[in-house]
Amino acid sequence: MPSAPAAQPTPQLLTIPARGSFRRNPVETARTVLLPIDVNDGPELWDAVEGSRWHLERWLPWVPFNSTRDASLRYGDACAIDWDAGRAVRFAIRDKKTRELFGVVGLDSCVHLHRSCELGYWLRREATGRGLMTEAARAAVDFAFSRMGVHRLRCAAATDNVASLRVIARLEFRFEGIARQAELVGSRWLDHALFAKLSTDE
Repeated sequence: MPSAPAAQPTPQLLTIPARGSFRRNPVETARTVLLPIDVNDGPELWDAVEGSRWHLERWLPWVPFNSTRDASLRYGDACAIDWDAGRAVRFAIRDKKTRELFGVVGLDSCVHLHRSCELGYWLRREATGRGLMTEAARAAVDFAFSRMGVHRLRCAAATDNVASLRVIARLEFRFEGIARQAELVGSRWLDHALFAKLSTDE
């Protein structure tokens, strides 16, 4: 009599901690705190984008569409919904002392079966050039691997976005190739340099 097929192991999926726990105990770095984004962050997100529009819209296709305060409120609400649904984990980057909002770092496009996600980030113009993005992004990368159980973390930047490429290099992501004309930003097509980091990388 043939034996029954062996039970298949249950795949390990991503773990998305509850947002509320990080409202009380945020992720901290030397100079920043990372707090889950929700609708209450909308007004500050609008101010950050509006005050840095030229700085951001060279690289980010969504900036022209964030054209009203209501759009930032909807974005904040969508971030909370995406976190709770396990689709994305997005943090507001805030000054550790003043709680001023510097920008956003996110772990997007979460694929639970493959334990993968994508690192994305932006800073308001006044916060650039101080190493804050590297500091906050490093904390987000550590969070992805240690708290979420991510195996593969992807990241991409336009091939002429020198500042973003420097952040990726400092985080020790490995270059994997070029995606030609990957994104239409304004009136120009941007080639993307593609990078990834694995939980098993040394």
